[in-house]
Amino acid sequence: MPRKHHRYAFAPVDADQNTTPLICLWLLRILQTLGVAKEWVQPNGFRNDALALVLNLGHWLDESTRAFDAQAVRQELRQLHQEAECNAASTQVPATLRANVERLAALVNLSSVDCRILEFACCIHADQVLDDTADRLGEMTSSRVAASLAVILDLRVGEVRAALAPQGVLGRSGLVALDRNNRGWLRSRLDMISKSFADQMFCEDIDLLQLLRGTVNAATAGQLQLADFAHVQPQLNVALPYLRQASDARMRGVNLFVHGAPGTGKSELARTVAQALGLELFEVSIEDEDGDPINAASRLRAFRAAQCFFAQRRALLVFDEAEDVFNDGDARPRGGKSTAQSCKAWVNRMLEDNPVPTLWLSNSGELDAAFIRRFDMVFELPVPPRAQRQRIVQQYCGGLAGSQSIARLSEIEKLAPAVVARAARVVRSIQGIAGTPPSEQALERLISNTLQAQGHAALRPDEPMRLPEVYDPAFIHADADLAAIAQGIAAHRSARLCLYGPPGTGKTAYGRWLAQALDMPLLVKRASDLQSMWVGECEKNIARAFREAEQDGALLLIDEVDSFLQDRRGAKQSWEVSQVNEMLTQMEAFGGVFIASTNLMQGLDAASLRRFDLKVKLDYLRPEQAWALLQRHCAQLGLAAPGPDEQARMGRLRQLAPGDFAAVLRQSRFNPLANASALAAGLEAECALKEGSRAVMGFV
Repeated sequence: MPRKHHRYAFAPVDADQNTTPLICLWLLRILQTLGVAKEWVQPNGFRNDALALVLNLGHWLDESTRAFDAQAVRQELRQLHQEAECNAASTQVPATLRANVERLAALVNLSSVDCRILEFACCIHADQVLDDTADRLGEMTSSRVAASLAVILDLRVGEVRAALAPQGVLGRSGLVALDRNNRGWLRSRLDMISKSFADQMFCEDIDLLQLLRGTVNAATAGQLQLADFAHVQPQLNVALPYLRQASDARMRGVNLFVHGAPGTGKSELARTVAQALGLELFEVSIEDEDGDPINAASRLRAFRAAQCFFAQRRALLVFDEAEDVFNDGDARPRGGKSTAQSCKAWVNRMLEDNPVPTLWLSNSGELDAAFIRRFDMVFELPVPPRAQRQRIVQQYCGGLAGSQSIARLSEIEKLAPAVVARAARVVRSIQGIAGTPPSEQALERLISNTLQAQGHAALRPDEPMRLPEVYDPAFIHADADLAAIAQGIAAHRSARLCLYGPPGTGKTAYGRWLAQALDMPLLVKRASDLQSMWVGECEKNIARAFREAEQDGALLLIDEVDSFLQDRRGAKQSWEVSQVNEMLTQMEAFGGVFIASTNLMQGLDAASLRRFDLKVKLDYLRPEQAWALLQRHCAQLGLAAPGPDEQARMGRLRQLAPGDFAAVLRQSRFNPLANASALAAGLEAECALKEGSRAVMGFV
């Protein structure tokens, strides 16, 4: 039989090491009662000399003083076994192990049989010789494990089976679980709660939480306040008093399910709630002491153990990344049921009877309906609205960054509070040290690097989409009075506008100007922000954008809206229709100010056109607008006023847009403009590119 590799907790046994009489008794029962001695005692020696030393049979190892006599050895073994059985009532495990088992027995209500099995499991996981000797029993079925333990521990087989049953206290607490899925040696079949558990049980004055190390950890203190979660205040108004009552009244089966995209602050919410209620907070680990991921079944066992360990404490438990348990079926090689679905009855009972209130956190809200209905509360933690994000960034970065930088950071939806907190901590720690970059620069660089590492766009140090200083709605060629429209919206604070026309004609810029004129926050979403490769995710992003705008009282501007409002009659895929339906539904229900911009008015769904209060076309600049805008830019750049020649040149540009001015000004950063003529030349070049793009291409 192939031997397994060991990870020994103790050094190999030698002749000077004393083994407790109880362990010697177990060894002798394995050898004599279970028949391992027949294979261990060979005609010319022992198969394992270390075991001979432990049993005080070392005198048979020195052949120079005494020839090996297998028959005499077996007779001596029988005598040792008889003596050990006579003294069995007075034998005990090491005092430290016994004391720790007694503490656990009082904590989780272990029976005397449970304690005996727990003691043996700790010893076989910690003692090399006991483990090696038990290996001689060979691979074991579950029934043979129970039968062997009954012999070794002098218990009834039925008692052992009951103690190792999944419904038993050992199994429910996770302290010792019988691995029923695989055949293996005795030690490997007695699965303990963590790798270090057996070692810890031999330590004096061990804290009970240390026994769960690598499976359940005490949570770190929260860094936010309840005010930072005002965007879910209606849910908290129910959750907080409910959790307080559950803790005070020792209610069982209290579970809340909180879902939301990564980075929305679910873990921080759990810490903040625990602090507000004055409860200890413990987290079920997602990785062990070695940093290796813990599988779903082991995490459920850790959860079950924590429920037993902390049942008498004023505690709150957090099970983060719950999708690893409830939705892990698709991640398996052939798909199939998730871990929770594979043991649905057990999970349902657990959710109905857990003594410690638990917050289950997940990046996905999609759960089996049978599980969902067993949670007392289910709610989403969305991306904090901009005002909330700005308050969080201000809290962490006040004194490190200016108002513009804080505003720019607040625009980033994917920026988790923890990322801001860590970056701010680093920057504060190096403030004043010679050679370090300015605080604002260092802060933005750290945050930008983290965002990129998480797969998000880097922080842009400039603000390319901000309004130019010379901006004026008078420079937009529209088929409606944009200033009058702004006045009307200011009176009603509700509108749905569609701005359409060629690129660069000022559609997005007008939305920014209108937000300033209305003194409203601006939420800009591009098509790329909302689209997703996953079916159904785009619809969620659309709904989330409208919800965020409503929560923040913001003007919502969706650029390239034609991506989501194409005529459904031409749709080839079902998701194309569902995206249009979602956009129409959100537009209909939205009570704030919404602006949609598009370069392609043709092909939009007819239902979308009916939902817009006003459709405004923005076109290329009229000659007088182009001339006035040229004059304004020259004055702003400190250039000499343009003359008749430049005015004539402006009059000849039929496809000139405000965006062309912005493009030429960006070029001037590395190709400075000497005079008004150079600015006019740059504008002519931009228009020439447009005209060239319309030229017919073919083959000669």
